[in-house]
Amino acid sequence: MRSLLFALLMLFALPAQSAERLDPTPRIAVISAFAPEWVKLKAAASDARSFDVNGIEFVTATLAGRKVVLFLSGISMVNATMATQIALDRFDITGIVFSGIAGGVDPALHIGDVVVAEQWAQYLEATFARDLGGGKYALPPWKKPEQPNYGMIFPGSVEVRRAGLKQPEEKFWFAADAGMLAAARRLHDVPLAHCTAANVCLDKKPRLLVGGNGVSGQAFVDNADFRRYVFASFKAQVLDMESAAVAMVAYTNGAPFIAFRSLSDLAGGESGGNEMAIFMALASDNSASVVQRFLSVWQPLR
Repeated sequence: MRSLLFALLMLFALPAQSAERLDPTPRIAVISAFAPEWVKLKAAASDARSFDVNGIEFVTATLAGRKVVLFLSGISMVNATMATQIALDRFDITGIVFSGIAGGVDPALHIGDVVVAEQWAQYLEATFARDLGGGKYALPPWKKPEQPNYGMIFPGSVEVRRAGLKQPEEKFWFAADAGMLAAARRLHDVPLAHCTAANVCLDKKPRLLVGGNGVSGQAFVDNADFRRYVFASFKAQVLDMESAAVAMVAYTNGAPFIAFRSLSDLAGGESGGNEMAIFMALASDNSASVVQRFLSVWQPLR
C-alpha cells in the first residue's frame, strides 16, 4: 500500500508535459471558419495528410508552393481561440493566415471585395453599463470609457499575458504582421469572381483592399444602425466573428498573423435582406484565391 501511495504521489508531482508535436515540418497555419471557406483551399493542396485533435481535422499539405496546415476554426471567438492554440501547440507554425467571409461595414466597399485589415479589435470585449434613463449610462467606478459606446455597450481593452511580460498588458488593437501586410500589398491582378455558380452577378467587380481596421465579436451582425456605429467608432472596413480572437492568440504566442476577409454581405447595410446565403460561396472563393497568391509571395522567416 505504501509503495502504491508513493507511486501515486510521484505521478502527481511530475511536471505537466507539453503537447506532442504531430508533424516536425515548419508550416503556415491556414485557417477558415467553416466548411465552404476551405473547400477551394483543400482542393488546391497536394501531399495532404489528416490529423484529428479534439475532433478538429488538421490537414498538412503543400499549397501554392508552401508547407501548410489547413484547418477549420469553427464559427465564433471561443472556437477560433481554441483551434488556433491547438495548432500552435501541435505543429511548428511559422505564420497564421485566416481566409474567410465577413460583413462589410465601410460604405465604400461592396460584396465580393477582399479586405486585409492592418489591425483587429473585439467590439464585444465590453462593459454593459447601468441604464440611468434618458439615454444616459453609468459605468462602474473602476471603469473608464475607452471607446465610443453603443447604448449600454462600452467596448474596452482586454488583459493580455505573454512570455516576457512581468505584468499583464491592456490591449484593444492587435496588429497584423508588417511583413505579411507588405506582401499583401504586392498582390496585383488576382482574379476575383463577380458571378455566382447560379449566374447571379454583382453590380461591381470585386477588389482587393489592404489596410484599415477590422473588428470581431460573438454576434452575427445584420443591423444597419450597429453597422454605422462600427464604421464611425472604429473606422472599420469589415466585421466578423473570429479574426480578432486569432490575432490575440497569435500575439500572445509571437506568431506572424494576417486575415483575408471577403464580404459575403453588408452586415445589415443592404437595401433588401441579408445576402450572405447568395454570395457566401463567391466570397469564400475570392478570399481563397487571394490567400493562395499571398502564399506564393510571402516568405516565412524560417
